[in-house]
Amino acid sequence: MTTATTNQAEAPLLSGRHGLGRDLAGLAVILVLAVIGYLLFPNNLALLTRIIAIALLVLSLDLVTGYCGVATLGHAALFGSGAYAAGIAAVHFGITDPLLMVAAGIIGGALAGLVCGVVILRAHGLPQLVLSIALIHLFHEFANKASSWTGGSDGLAGIAPDPLFGIFAYDLWGRTAYVFAVVLLAIVFMFLRLVVRSPFGMLCRGIKEDPIRIRAMGGSPTIALLKMYVISGAVAGVGGALNAVSTQVVGLDSLSFTLSAESLVMLVLGGTGSLFGAVTGTIVFMLFEDLVSAANPFHWLTIVGALLIAVVLFAPKGLYGTVAEVLARRWGAGR
Repeated sequence: MTTATTNQAEAPLLSGRHGLGRDLAGLAVILVLAVIGYLLFPNNLALLTRIIAIALLVLSLDLVTGYCGVATLGHAALFGSGAYAAGIAAVHFGITDPLLMVAAGIIGGALAGLVCGVVILRAHGLPQLVLSIALIHLFHEFANKASSWTGGSDGLAGIAPDPLFGIFAYDLWGRTAYVFAVVLLAIVFMFLRLVVRSPFGMLCRGIKEDPIRIRAMGGSPTIALLKMYVISGAVAGVGGALNAVSTQVVGLDSLSFTLSAESLVMLVLGGTGSLFGAVTGTIVFMLFEDLVSAANPFHWLTIVGALLIAVVLFAPKGLYGTVAEVLARRWGAGR
């Protein structure tokens, strides 16, 4: 009896240590990959910075789709809102400090997440997809029409961020922007690991599995999902602001349906319901796309499509999800 009680008491502690170990391991992998990327592509840091910005978008999408089961094809609305918020803060209000621009992006993305969440969560399944598509087109058209603030189809130019901490200027090689992006990704990744492992994260997973049971237990699925949508918007806003700071221009492509669809493809490629999978899918897709489009500019879409079909058919849990499952089985068999 005493032994059983002791084991039950130690289980949460061991689980917490295991989760912290995975968090630190994931952070270490991100930093190692960042260093490797810097060494392999010293003249193409702009691409790596863009990958990190999109990875933040895919991470935010994973929160609502992978962990909450909300179907959406308009998540770029949150990313673009963060980008325009940071850009407008710099161009129209003179807020050119990179950290304050990121803060503006967080606010813009969170507000967009609140608006999208209120609308999308009123439906389920296919109607959710329709609403999300309608929202991304509305956001796109609004940005296009408000040209006095957003630059319209010409884009919002003239963004000139100050040196980071007043010391590190944004150079032509993109080194400052890249290091800034890596730090942002590391901070957001660790924050999201805490969120998804928290009781709130467990509640959202439970809503995805059985919302009726959660409601019967006294929980409110709609409120919980709306909170996650706001968090998701804030994360996407960080990615959008990073994109505005690093490229110093914001275009309508940041609010495009194409970007929304590609982010969903990246998430499926890496594996839904896993932050590691979201990052993996983004890196693999964007590097593969860049490599193939350079090698075969006429048929690269065909090659990318073939890769996606192969992954969906032979690795339905995504690249990271499938590898993690195989390793878990071998580890279990070895024990």
